[in-house]
Amino acid sequence: MLQLTSKHKVFIGVQAVDFRKGIDGIVAICRSVLQYDPFSGHCFIFRNKRATAVKLLMYDAQGFWLCHKRLSAGSFKHWPSAGQSTWEISVAQLQVLLYNGDPFAVNTAADWRAV
Repeated sequence: MLQLTSKHKVFIGVQAVDFRKGIDGIVAICRSVLQYDPFSGHCFIFRNKRATAVKLLMYDAQGFWLCHKRLSAGSFKHWPSAGQSTWEISVAQLQVLLYNGDPFAVNTAADWRAV
């Protein structure tokens, strides 16, 4: 089972990718475009050109997870579009993004705080 905790970093690939790519193609994008190691355990998320679907890539020490979500209607409206090739968001913001919400408008608690 794929588990994301607040320890995981989530990176959004801003530019659209070709969704005909499988695990090896998405791994190559992580290495060459985003300049991150896909074996790091971080979560990488990409969208297709029409912004109707996303792919999530993650390595869990045994192998890669490649998850695909396609919206039944509409498109992902709150995808970052700044000049950066990647954005880092929290796991809570990822959950909002996957439900087609605005992850940057959500006021979430800090990942770590003293007890």
